[in-house]
Amino acid sequence: MISCEAPYSGTYDDMMPEQRTVAYWYPEPYWSEHEASAVKNLLPFFDEVAILLPDYMLGRHRDANPWLAGPLEDLGLLRILEPGVFVDQEMTTRLHAIMSGLVDSGAFNDLDVPSGPYGYHELSRTRLGWNADLALSTELIEMLQDRQLALPSADGVSVPLHPAVRTAVLVVLSQLAPAAGRLQGVDLLPVTGSRDRVRDLVNVLGLPSISTAGQVVAMDAEVVGLDLQSAPLDEVLDFREHHGDACRRYIRQVRQFVRTLSSIDSDDERTEAILDRQADLADLAADLRRTARTYWKRPVARVAVGGVGAVLSLASGSVLPAALGSLAALLEWDPRPDTAGPFSYLFEVHRFLGT
Repeated sequence: MISCEAPYSGTYDDMMPEQRTVAYWYPEPYWSEHEASAVKNLLPFFDEVAILLPDYMLGRHRDANPWLAGPLEDLGLLRILEPGVFVDQEMTTRLHAIMSGLVDSGAFNDLDVPSGPYGYHELSRTRLGWNADLALSTELIEMLQDRQLALPSADGVSVPLHPAVRTAVLVVLSQLAPAAGRLQGVDLLPVTGSRDRVRDLVNVLGLPSISTAGQVVAMDAEVVGLDLQSAPLDEVLDFREHHGDACRRYIRQVRQFVRTLSSIDSDDERTEAILDRQADLADLAADLRRTARTYWKRPVARVAVGGVGAVLSLASGSVLPAALGSLAALLEWDPRPDTAGPFSYLFEVHRFLGT
């Protein structure tokens, strides 16, 4: 987040040292055909794509998308994060605290209990921190089982979870991933291709117990370029080589836009900032559209890019409630103007012909 009154005319990211930006794709570690289309469109905007894939599922990502996942991995553009290693002690501790807080706050009280085991969806125990802290992971699983939100493991490597709880875990992991990524020297940025997952993020951050103190801002997605699913991968990589700087500049502006809104308490000031910043983003998006059309010389479906983030700012003289304070701290939110709060990119493919 950065204050609108900051004297620097660029963005906070412009002042950061050059670092590889990696799109952390969530919630699933492999992609449907529709999601694969969005993933392919990430390549001009990021240096790599990362997925959180348990070791016993290795290979499934290639089976699901042999035309994309395989080549990306072979080219070194797909980073496999193995949760048995990536989900470390700190991440496990924070995940346990957040999920325990959600359960205790009643976030899952109104869920319908599945009538049978097929109503639960498997999640690897390593994504719940099993390898990092067996005691904490076991405690979380047993707490969920006591509330009929989980079942005992049937295969020894995964846990059947209520679908809503499973989604919440994966959304929370997406917000914890950047801190873990920094330990590996990469800038992990949560990215999804589904508005449903964005709504999940909003729901996790905007529970009734904390909604009075925390708000969520969601930027409508700007149509920025062509859907590259039908383009050969070598053409996409060539486009990235020649125009990647402009694409990454746009991505930084989207991130900055949400940070700016997150730092403003006043509705009037936020509206004014939206008008100013969205006009800048629209201009950048138009430039990318022209560049993409010139390069491919054909009208195809377009890609829209947006962002969502949490407004967790401290109003003057107010006291941050304990529930929100705990969640914000565990997500590494800091009220200083140069830090990012919870955040996610949204990449959508618009299925219509354009010129």
